[in-house]
Amino acid sequence: MILWLKGVNFTLTTVDMKRAPDVLRALAPGSQPPFLLYNDEVKTDTNKIEEFLEEALAPPQYPKLCCRYKESNGAGEDIFRTFSAYIKNPNPHLNDMLEKKFLSSLVRLSKYLETPLPHELDQNPNAHESSRSFLDGNTLTLADCNLLPKLNIVKVVCKEYRSFNIPKDLRGLTRYLEKAYEKDEFKLSCPMDKEILYAYGSVAKYLAH
Repeated sequence: MILWLKGVNFTLTTVDMKRAPDVLRALAPGSQPPFLLYNDEVKTDTNKIEEFLEEALAPPQYPKLCCRYKESNGAGEDIFRTFSAYIKNPNPHLNDMLEKKFLSSLVRLSKYLETPLPHELDQNPNAHESSRSFLDGNTLTLADCNLLPKLNIVKVVCKEYRSFNIPKDLRGLTRYLEKAYEKDEFKLSCPMDKEILYAYGSVAKYLAH
């Protein structure tokens, strides 16, 4: 998604890591993708990979993808943690409590997306709600590249295992996802739903009856 937004030509080759070639497994023993190899140096930390790409593919030749506002980088950072606890629990007695925690994390993200950013208030000091498309404005940033794939997983897995859909009354989050799925850079880089469900088949739990 980052390379696509940067406008870089690249070749995508999918690999089953359970049957990955030895040369690929030897690049970063014990690490799971993504990892990046450049001039014989391997980077395995997602943040370091993003920083490297932002520095190496910089203006004026390539667009800048970092956020203007530091708050945008942390928006939604707790969602995947609360989602994981919610979806891995098979005990019906704990479900309501875990669902409330998960929903609270979605509400916090939605409120951030509904809150006008400083530049929006500069344009309209009377604005009570943001109309922006994405976390940091109307263009996709590194923060979106990090959060949106997780939200796509959340949407697919929660619907399958909990019959849970993101509430429409979370206006900011609903708008965010609608705008994101209009972007080829995101929509076409998402795995198929069945691939996500296959990957989560060993960890996600249906509630016991």
